[in-house]
Amino acid sequence: MAASNLIPILIGVCVLLLPALAPAQLLQKPYVVNGCVYCDTCRCGFETSASTPVSGARVRLECRDRAKWVLTFSKEAITNSEGKYSIVVTEDHKDESCKVVLVSSPHPTCSEPDRGRNSATVILTNNNGLTNNIRYANAMGFLTERPLALCPALLKQYLDYDQSL
Repeated sequence: MAASNLIPILIGVCVLLLPALAPAQLLQKPYVVNGCVYCDTCRCGFETSASTPVSGARVRLECRDRAKWVLTFSKEAITNSEGKYSIVVTEDHKDESCKVVLVSSPHPTCSEPDRGRNSATVILTNNNGLTNNIRYANAMGFLTERPLALCPALLKQYLDYDQSL
């Protein structure tokens, strides 16, 4: 009698363990990584009302093994006229560090990656409590060679606003 009760329990345990033992699986619903790229026309390290979208910028999503830091996944995208991009990912990268990085800008006067805003980390796993597969990367920016003439006045407005708080 005890052995006959044990069989359904063993089958249940096997069914529960099967996903963990299976090789990296394709997702039923792929991840979509969305983000945008801008030109920092004031060279201030953040977006302002004078910032403009960068159309035709190349970005790359890279995932690396956390232990050995070996590149395991790479996929590029190009921004649209609004500076926005989408990258579709069909695999779960649960134990990997993934980030989107700036690759290049087609604009010769705005092509220097901002060292503080040249990459954005994204999490590409379902094992984190997130309920949908859309991921939003932080905005990334390129710097102009020279700030626009209106930038000192614009930054003064930001400073004056901050002091009024």
